[in-house]
Amino acid sequence: MMLWNMTTYFVNAMQLFMTLGFIPCYSQWARKNRRNYSMTWDVFYVNWDEVLVGATTVVSTLGGFGSEEQMLRINGEANVVAVNAAKDFGISKFILISVHDYNLPSFLLNSGYFTGKRKAESEVLSKYPNSGVVLRPAFIYGKRKVDGFEIPLDFIGEPLDRFLSATENFIKPLSSLPGSDLLLAPPVSVDDVAYAVINAIGDDGFFGVFTIEQIKEAAAAIRS
Repeated sequence: MMLWNMTTYFVNAMQLFMTLGFIPCYSQWARKNRRNYSMTWDVFYVNWDEVLVGATTVVSTLGGFGSEEQMLRINGEANVVAVNAAKDFGISKFILISVHDYNLPSFLLNSGYFTGKRKAESEVLSKYPNSGVVLRPAFIYGKRKVDGFEIPLDFIGEPLDRFLSATENFIKPLSSLPGSDLLLAPPVSVDDVAYAVINAIGDDGFFGVFTIEQIKEAAAAIRS
């Protein structure tokens, strides 16, 4: 068990997005200090009775790429296990970091990656209809470490985010084109995702599905 600043942890969590991990949140203490315990386990074998003691919220960053079977297991089944374990333990809120609703052809949306994500979303919203949170960011940018090397994804994501925001009125008509989201869906800063999660943890009225724009608005509310 390690103690992190919550925002710093989420930067690391999103950078290591393919890791099977989630965060049990101890809300009152976290709200006061904006700090949290961060942990990573294999959700299929973890002892939930030990992990969730004292927690009031679980934040899942489970996700990854691979074969169809692997993507269904990581993006879907692993999250379903976590949601049900949290619900059975009496956790009051579950927050899932999912993926943007891309306007891709159906054969791509039926892949293991997206099918798994939507399965996980359905489980969250079913088990937590009045408190579950699904965040749907597009490309998340920040600094990512891979094998000790830092990849500055923000060098790509931040300028692109600013460009798409500045030209929103001009490119909006193109959004109806199939697959256009791959280029036109605004990237999301990992800090914005982290702040949106902090907002969700501290606000009982914060639940449901949140789009890219809503994630940024939620983050701005915490920053201000």
